[in-house]
Amino acid sequence: MIKKEMIAMLLAGGQGSRLGVLTSKVAKPAVAFGGKYRIIDFPLSNCINSGVDTVGVLTQYQPLRLNTHIGIGIPWDLDRNIGGVAVLPPYEKSSNSEWYTGTANAIYQNLEYMESFNPEYILILSGDHIYKMDYEVMLDFHKANGADVTIAVMPVPIEEASRFGIMITDENKRITDFEEKPEHPRSNLASMGIYIFNWKTLKEALIANASQSGLDFGKHVIPYCHEKGCPLYAYEFNGYWKDVGTLNSYWEANMELIDIVPEFNLYEEYWKIYTKSEIQPPQYLAEDSVVERSIIGEGTEIYGKVYNSVIGCGVTIGKNTVVRDSIIMNETRIGDNCEVYKAIIAENAVIGNHVKLGYGDEVPNDTAPHIYNHGIVTVGEKSVIPDGITVGKNSVVFGETKLTDYEHSFLPSGKTLIKAGE
Repeated sequence: MIKKEMIAMLLAGGQGSRLGVLTSKVAKPAVAFGGKYRIIDFPLSNCINSGVDTVGVLTQYQPLRLNTHIGIGIPWDLDRNIGGVAVLPPYEKSSNSEWYTGTANAIYQNLEYMESFNPEYILILSGDHIYKMDYEVMLDFHKANGADVTIAVMPVPIEEASRFGIMITDENKRITDFEEKPEHPRSNLASMGIYIFNWKTLKEALIANASQSGLDFGKHVIPYCHEKGCPLYAYEFNGYWKDVGTLNSYWEANMELIDIVPEFNLYEEYWKIYTKSEIQPPQYLAEDSVVERSIIGEGTEIYGKVYNSVIGCGVTIGKNTVVRDSIIMNETRIGDNCEVYKAIIAENAVIGNHVKLGYGDEVPNDTAPHIYNHGIVTVGEKSVIPDGITVGKNSVVFGETKLTDYEHSFLPSGKTLIKAGE
């Protein structure tokens, strides 16, 4: 019988609706990050760097690009005969078939997969955070305390604590109580959504709560374990950790990579971030191009000027075009004589000549101000913006737009232009 000490279950089915048009055709963990990576590369790389060689990736929403990216796990050395990486979408069963309805329900529907490795411990991860963490150190902490459940926590400023699930602990870091988004937090230890369970404890909790609708770790499983008197411990993590769930936090996390001394270093020898790389020619910088403080992906050709930006692979930036404080994803083409300021342009977009993005004053977005804000212009994947168009701040363009879609060749700040069928 196969026996694995610890296997990981990576929740990657989320839509990431606060990323707006960036996730309308692709699951959030598959969104490009840092020029050549995708968000899911970070937890996957953490697994292999921590010696966890069996990972089940639970997918649901728009999984095509994620599945293609993960493949059989070769870039992360997860192409194993025993274990390795397995993509686990919801599937039809003889009795009842259902979508994954909550984080714990997704795990519950894969009890058989976990059982097949006869594990002692299950590591539960989320597929949409940027961080480096040694799960082996967390497992050692779990064992040393004789815990049934260990929850990774991170100290946050107390004034921000009401946005998180907060753990209250005694002096030995044993969890005595927890509060979901409390109005008056009693602690500043925020749950990171990373758990280690003893397999027997997890299995019992999932089966006992299986009938709960939207079965969730924070709402059902952890309270159940706590009520049963299981020892729950909080493992404190003090490294870099970023939830890139909003356009602004996604933009910020990318911009932090190009700080002179980046807080999050992609280039550490001993903790590599692995990804599936396309075979691309080297970058080409034309004679009169300028690049300052930017990441430029392979196969990208720059004829204009790029400042303080993260540019993906296979991108073309035309002559006399200036790109500042922007994220341009793979295979996007930007024409000549453009001005791009604080934009997020998704993959395979085509921007014509003489286009200005991020122009004028800030006005709240008219359809989704909670998504499109902080002055960022967002252009969805495979979108087309014709020649001579000017687009304001906090605006969004998605789809193959034509000159007739813009009044006087202009999309004012705060406006949304999404073509039907997108």
